[in-house]
Formats: sequence, C-alpha cells, structure tokens
Amino acid sequence: MKLASMADPRKGAGAVICIPTFNERENLPLIVPAVLEAVPLAHVLVVDDNSPDGTGALADEMAAADSRIHVMHREGKKGLGKAYLAAFEWALERDYEFIFEFDADFSHKPEYLPTFLALLDSSADVVVGSRRVRGGGVENWGAARRFISWGGSMYSRVVLQVPVRDLTGGFNGFRRDALQRIGLEQVSSTGYCFQVELKYRACKQGLRVVESPIIFPDRTRGESKMSGDIFLEAVTQVWKLRRSKT
Repeated sequence: MKLASMADPRKGAGAVICIPTFNERENLPLIVPAVLEAVPLAHVLVVDDNSPDGTGALADEMAAADSRIHVMHREGKKGLGKAYLAAFEWALERDYEFIFEFDADFSHKPEYLPTFLALLDSSADVVVGSRRVRGGGVENWGAARRFISWGGSMYSRVVLQVPVRDLTGGFNGFRRDALQRIGLEQVSSTGYCFQVELKYRACKQGLRVVESPIIFPDRTRGESKMSGDIFLEAVTQVWKLRRSKT
C-alpha cells in the first residue's frame, strides 16, 4: 500500500486512527467524518467486536464509500486492550508511521490530532492526550468518576514510579518504531489497565513520552464501557506490572 507523502504530517499523512467499537452505530457516522476533516490525509481503522446494533455493517458501508476507511471485524467482545493490540498489529503490517488510539464517543476531540502529529513528527515517540497537565481537564464529570480517574492514575504512578501524569488516558499516539520497541506481544492487560501498561512499557524502554493537554468531556451519546470489574483489574494489574521482569 502506498501512503500519502510525509511532507505534511499535521494533515495526517502516514497516520492511522484506530477506533474500537461496540454498539457505536449512533456515533460512528459522526466521529469518522470529524476525524477525517481534522486530518484529511489520515486513514481510519474501525475495529468492531461484533456489535449487536449493526455498527460493523455500517462501518463496511462507510469503507466502501471512502478508501481512507478500513474495518476489522472480531468475533466478539474481548476487551479494549485486545482490540487495540489487533489494530496495532494491522497497522504495523502496513506502512503507517503514526498510529493512534481514539474513542468513538466524542470524548476524544479530533481537533487535537494535528498537534499530536506535529509532536510525533518532531520530538516525541509517544504522545499522551493528558487531562493532568496545565491546560488539560475534564468536562461534565461527576464527583465519583473524577475520583476514580484521578485516583487510578495517581495510584498507578506511585506503584510503577513513572513520571507520566495521565497514565489511564486512552487518547494516545505512537510512532511505529515506538510500538515495536514496547513489546506488544508481552502486553497482558485487557481493560482499564491496558493504557497504564502501554505507557509504563514505553517509559521502561526509555521512549520520549510527551503529555499534550486535552479537555476531555463526558460522552454525549451511547453508554460508557467502564465497570467495577475493569477498575478492580487495574488495582491488581499494576502490581503485576511492577513485579514483571519483561
């Protein structure tokens, strides 16, 4: 596959935006055009986990109408981490230089993508869309969710002893060589802790992790995938990461 010239990375040349979906039929026809408007030279990979609401079929229709859109169908809901690992493998098998994690629910704003791409092109191996640095924050979150998010990130930072302030954030960009150095075949987390593990492994490899401020609103459509089981996984998984030799 021959990708667009790398001359203007801010427009998405050489980039793929990976969007896992499960019952996102309402959001998909809105978020994908918004992404491609922000970075018109980028490609989008929709990774659908056999959504009962027909998200996968809709994604196929969109891909048939636009060569920048690609679709991966998985047999069932196996966790966010597994979806991203499959997307990363797909992207690394092709010529993409910049690979992104992105939610379908508009909590990740497409207008940040050009800035992230400029950072990856110039100084960063990994860019973290950060709610915990100056200029970043959240909108329309309840007190309980604020506490869980802040507490999870702080807890993970203390246990793992890494400098990244927003370890749990899911809006992240990687250079292809950074993903290759992280060692994706060794990543074991599947839920909430998946984002923590990627950043932890990046720091262990000495990669340049840059936090770029984002405002993170609560989703306005669909239902959150967050659950108590996912959070409990994170509490125990960070200690497994700390003890791991890989």
